[in-house]
Order: sequence, then C-alpha cells, then structure tokens
Amino acid sequence: MNLKDTYNKIAEAWYSDHSSDDWWQEGTNMFISFVKPGGMVLDIGCGGGTKSKYLADKGLKITGIDFSENLLAIAQKEVPKGEFLLMDLNDIDKLNNAYDGIFMQAVLLHVPKNQVEVVLKKVIERLNVGGYLYVAVKEKVEGGIDEEVKRENDYGYEYERFFSYFTVQEFENWFKHLGLEVVYKDVKPPTKSSGKSNWIQIIAKKN
Repeated sequence: MNLKDTYNKIAEAWYSDHSSDDWWQEGTNMFISFVKPGGMVLDIGCGGGTKSKYLADKGLKITGIDFSENLLAIAQKEVPKGEFLLMDLNDIDKLNNAYDGIFMQAVLLHVPKNQVEVVLKKVIERLNVGGYLYVAVKEKVEGGIDEEVKRENDYGYEYERFFSYFTVQEFENWFKHLGLEVVYKDVKPPTKSSGKSNWIQIIAKKN
C-alpha cells in the first residue's frame, strides 16, 4: 500500500489521534509572528486541517494541499473558509500563486533524504521574497538510521509508512545552499502528544 492509500485508510483515526497535539504551537506561533498580518499561507500536507484552522484563526489566508482525499474532506469541514486542493507535494510547481508563508509540518519526513533539496527548491519558488518557510520533521537519533519503513497497528489494523530522520545541521545546509536565512530553530523533546521522537522546527526567510 502506498503512502496516499495508507493516509486515506487511516484518515479518521489519524486525525482524531493528532488533533490534540500541542508540541508544535511554540514554533507555529513564531512562524505566525514573522508572516505579515493577513498574509497568504500555503499549508503543505495539511492533513485534517488542524494547523490550517490554527493559522486561519490568527488572521492568515490559508490554502491547504494534501494528496489524501479523505483527509481533505475533514479539513474542509474544519476550515469552511479555507481553500483546499487535492495535490501531491511533487506537483507544487503547478500552483499559480506565490505565498507570504509556507508551512510544512510532518511532510518532509515522508520524503527520501536524497530528494529533499529538490523538493525544497520547488517549494521556495512558490514563496514571495521576504516570505517565510516553516518545516517540522523528526530528529535523527545520534548513531541511528536515516530512513525506514515503519509497520504499525495502533489503530487496530496494520499499516506502514516511510520515514526519514534529520538533523538541524542538514536543514541549515540545505537552506544556505538555496539562499534562505534561518531565523528560528528548536528541537522539542518527546511529550505525551509528540510520541517518542524529538521534533525539529526550523523557520527560514527568503531574502
């Protein structure tokens, strides 16, 4: 089963499981403080719309994209005024608009590491000069693996997903190479809402 099919299968359970997470709020609030008031924000991999709603409630104009029809249906209910598009991350260059902020939480962790810089380059092309990119991924454990396929059954049935794990330095290097300026970085240790992983949150500005 590919990743899209997996998320369509687990959509309701996954959304319910993660809708009360709060580990991301500090970094997301920082992102909101950088983006101009009322700015246009693209929420990539918006899932069930929890973060889209949070951003919209702060006055930002939200467009969410996801490749899961079932998650998008949930997002549309959560944020009736939001615009949601069925789209794969790799097709982002087909969007016509440019944005004041781009939000990518728990997205690149499903991308093979040798493809991340290519994806980031596409994403940055959709960002206005002076705009901000937020990324959140799981941190690589020291001496641990870079990538794996994880098989899980926490929703009462088996499913599997591909994961990549990262260091802050990797993103600093990619952003520098792509001409972005890092303005915020943080590593959140595991909490009840974030599972067993450290979460990297990093924000960069397009000058």
